Amino acid sequence: MKKIISTKEAPAAVGPYSQAVRVGSTIYCAGQIPLDPRSGQIVPGDIGAQTRRVLDNITAVLKAGGLSFQNIVKTTIFLTDLADFQTVNEIYGSYFKQAPPARSTVQVPALPKGARIEIEAVAMADQDVPADQGTVSDTSG
Repeated sequence: MKKIISTKEAPAAVGPYSQAVRVGSTIYCAGQIPLDPRSGQIVPGDIGAQTRRVLDNITAVLKAGGLSFQNIVKTTIFLTDLADFQTVNEIYGSYFKQAPPARSTVQVPALPKGARIEIEAVAMADQDVPADQGTVSDTSG
């Protein structure tokens, strides 16, 4: 059975889709762009600020579904400029300190609201991290 996951700690969907959907032990997160969940606006700043906001949005969605970054098995990163790849990669790596998931990175001509980055994720619950006791990674540093 499909369960819709929604949280006010991440931006509301900007179209007819859910922030995430859980089917069994798998959560499919919709692509997140760097929207501030409170203002609904793209965060100011460079690709680093945008990347952190996207990853924080994904953290909030996963937490609402009872999982964490440690449960992510696949991500897809969409960039409007592959020149941003190195910066994105460094920040992304700080969120996945151990056992990073499989990943694809794709350059696209444009993203909604003028965003420079969008990331979608698939996460799965496992026996090591119960779905109701997921630990959110500390991303403050």
